[in-house]
Amino acid sequence: MRRLAAGTVVSITVIVATLAGTIVLGLIRGGLPTPNALDFILPAIACGALLLRHRYPVAVLIIVSVAVAFYYPFARVDGLLIVLNFLALYTAADRGHLIAAIATGAASLLGMGLGESGGVRHVDDSLFMMIAGWVVAAIAFGGVTRNRRAYLHEAERRALEAEHGREEEARLRASEERLRIARELHDVLGHNISMINVQASAALHGLKKRPEDAESALRTIKETSKETLRELRTTLGVLRQVDEDAPTAPADSLARVESLVAGTGLEVRTELSGPLDGVPTEVDLAAARIIREALTNVSRHSGVGEARLTVTNESGHIVIRVEDDGPGATYTDGSGFGLRGMRERAAALGGTLEAGPRPEGGFRVVADLPLTQPNGVR
Repeated sequence: MRRLAAGTVVSITVIVATLAGTIVLGLIRGGLPTPNALDFILPAIACGALLLRHRYPVAVLIIVSVAVAFYYPFARVDGLLIVLNFLALYTAADRGHLIAAIATGAASLLGMGLGESGGVRHVDDSLFMMIAGWVVAAIAFGGVTRNRRAYLHEAERRALEAEHGREEEARLRASEERLRIARELHDVLGHNISMINVQASAALHGLKKRPEDAESALRTIKETSKETLRELRTTLGVLRQVDEDAPTAPADSLARVESLVAGTGLEVRTELSGPLDGVPTEVDLAAARIIREALTNVSRHSGVGEARLTVTNESGHIVIRVEDDGPGATYTDGSGFGLRGMRERAAALGGTLEAGPRPEGGFRVVADLPLTQPNGVR
């Protein structure tokens, strides 16, 4: 609405300037000739139509062009009606009607060049060429403004799409980070608290009969709880995005399999095959977390105190196998957060994880982690 009002003001200004210029030009030339009816009708039609140029650009262009084409050969007052045609041509081209603007502009020029009327030579050759140049300029300027407006609109659209894409990417990254932190918290807290529970139960049972065993269990509880607090503080520091100077426990790694096994409270028969010290960091951490979670499940659910752990590095893959001889009935469905987290870790690295009961009894977890990631990083 604001743009239409501004366009109307421009139209009225051009109309007034055209009519005033016609009178002034006639006086300069020595007086206006005796007008005929077309001197009043054609300008009135052209000026009235020009007020509607934004709503009906092609219709207004045709009306104004026809009026101009008849005005110069047949009217007696040699006015500036051609200026109205320039504005109509610009508007049509600006609204995308380029072919109509070119056709009607050519018709207007043809009407202007027909010759004399009432003994008045309206345009000579040089003036005709100048007016023709203004017609071409009006059409070209209208096309330029339309292209610029389309370019700005497209740039705005792309900026909005880019902003929307950045927001979607940020939400996706935030979701992935929450899932990663949830897995870390589950692995750390679930494992350590489970060990605290196991050692506390052992201390209670051996407190009267074997106090030395109770003391050892309580010492293990103290160290495990201390490690849990350190790792929890580290994870919360990531959430708060602060740089903590406090010392943290070493990250889980295949190079420290013995410490992982020692903290489970199980008797674990461990077999290691192949080099395990040059494994990529993300694979190393994921493998250690899977081992810890699998052994925690054995301690928590199997009902036995023994397990077997096999880790091999061959053919570009880390293969982890954790087995026990317990019934494993409470976690054979694979719906717990621990098994889900292990599967997510393996899948994130392009690997696989299978968990389920063994045909001969017990439960088995087998993870296959490729050393070369899908993006080619090793």
